[in-house]
Amino acid sequence: MTDAAPPRPQARSPRGFADRRGRDLIAERRLVTRVSAVYERWGFEPLDTGAFEYADALGKFLPDADRPNEGVFALQDDPDEDGNGEWMALRYDLTAPLARFAAQNWETLPKPFRRYAFGPVWRNEKPGPGRFREFVQCDADTVGSDRPEADAEIIAMAVEGLQAAGLAPDQAVLRVSNRKLFDGLFEAGGVEDAGQKLTALRAIDKYDRLGWEGVAALLGEGRLDESGDYTRGAGLPSPVIGAIEAFLASAGSADATRAQTLEAVARSGNIGAAGEAALNELAAIDRALGAMKVGQDAVRFDPTIVRGLEYYTGAVFEAELLLETTDDKGRAVRFGSIGGGGRYDDLVARFTGERLPATGFSFGVSRLA
Repeated sequence: MTDAAPPRPQARSPRGFADRRGRDLIAERRLVTRVSAVYERWGFEPLDTGAFEYADALGKFLPDADRPNEGVFALQDDPDEDGNGEWMALRYDLTAPLARFAAQNWETLPKPFRRYAFGPVWRNEKPGPGRFREFVQCDADTVGSDRPEADAEIIAMAVEGLQAAGLAPDQAVLRVSNRKLFDGLFEAGGVEDAGQKLTALRAIDKYDRLGWEGVAALLGEGRLDESGDYTRGAGLPSPVIGAIEAFLASAGSADATRAQTLEAVARSGNIGAAGEAALNELAAIDRALGAMKVGQDAVRFDPTIVRGLEYYTGAVFEAELLLETTDDKGRAVRFGSIGGGGRYDDLVARFTGERLPATGFSFGVSRLA
């Protein structure tokens, strides 16, 4: 009697990973080529780092010491008999590898160091519609300058890069704010608990989707959504919630100039010393953008922008695609965010112990293509 033939493997793609053919690949490569040409005209040099980094070098933003495979794809490098070995992980973005590279090579790098990079990144997260475990990013960053003009340069270059990618001026907008504005609001309201602040920022990040009523509930005791799920709130005092409402209302209309938005934020209430410093930085960014002839429609100041809750330290930016499409039920759908960035002055300090200012912008090549 002969042994049965082994079962044939099923031809299937791993969840969260996509096969791409001619048109999609050509679009991505053309996009990267055009944007890279813009970055090089601005004096940014290309940099490519390896797909793997040691997990501790990637930082606290996805993996941690007790769960080295949480959020990333990781493996142990040459474990010994007891199972001890350094954990390596596929990079989850292009910024953490830059921080490691800058710390490792700072003495030999030009100051400030201005680089761009593109390539695949991997995230060990649950895949979904339009959400993949492998995708391509393109970044540009300046390391070593704390001046608001460095932020303005990144913003202006991002605008030019998106237009080089094929977007008309009225098809995308870069919205800019500053994380210190919220720091000032909390400071003025006497909110000191870090967990309370983080919960409040997560609530504010839902402003576009939930409106003020939903955000107010999350800033207070909590919110019961339509499905019956209850989300515990930040428990902020009523005066602080009122100050945040006035602050968010200062976002104004889309027709407001950047200077008008800053004036509205300044009038919204007590934003503390940190908030005043943020307004000064945004005003300097506005002056630099004006000198570089970046229009009011291309870059707007929007105090409702919240990004990188444990990451960014100053200016933050988000690129939004203004095009609409329809879903499978015929409903209008906005594409929304296609990239973002900001100032992150603490990332390199993890390696050196000394603060090294940095700012940058990243867009998802796969998503934009």
